[in-house]
Order: sequence, then structure tokens, then C-alpha cells
Amino acid sequence: MKRIFASGIIAASIVLGGCATSRPIGGLYTELDLPVTATSNVTATKKGTAKCQSVLSLVATGDCSIETAKANGGIKEVTHVDWHARNILGIIGNYTLTVYGN
Repeated sequence: MKRIFASGIIAASIVLGGCATSRPIGGLYTELDLPVTATSNVTATKKGTAKCQSVLSLVATGDCSIETAKANGGIKEVTHVDWHARNILGIIGNYTLTVYGN
């Protein structure tokens, strides 16, 4: 009985481990487009992206920085930034930061 109870506590800890996040997370599948920041300048003529990936929620690689996205799009002045996340069962996660500006 104690073993079952301990297993239940461990399983609940794993499942509920990401509950206090700033982004909604699906337990099985997540695909989101979220705003990061915006300015009062609404005119954007260029777009740059930066990508990163996680595997098994243990290893993450890539550069999802705003500076990289700016460089990839040839942007000097940022108007707004969006974030796209896709994660399947915590096994494979693909993340894209998109910067808009001039």
C-alpha cells in the first residue's frame, strides 16, 4: 500500500511539475502563438526568426534570442515580437521567436 501511495505521489509530482508557468501547457500536445512584446510603432517591413528545439524536456539546443532573430531578418528597430511553441508529449519541442521591425 505504501508503495502504491509513493508511486502516486511521484507520478502527480511529474504531471503537475509545470503548473505555475507563464504560458499554457498541454500535457499531451501544445501548439501556441503568443505575443512577447509590442511597441506603438505598428509599421513593420521586415521579419526575422530564431529557432530552438528540446528533446525529452532534458536537452535544449538552438538560439531563440531576439538578437539572432533581428540579425536573421536584417532588422535594426523592433516593432513587436511573437513566440510560437509546439511540443508533443514533452518528447520533441520546437520553438520559434519571430521579430518584426524595420
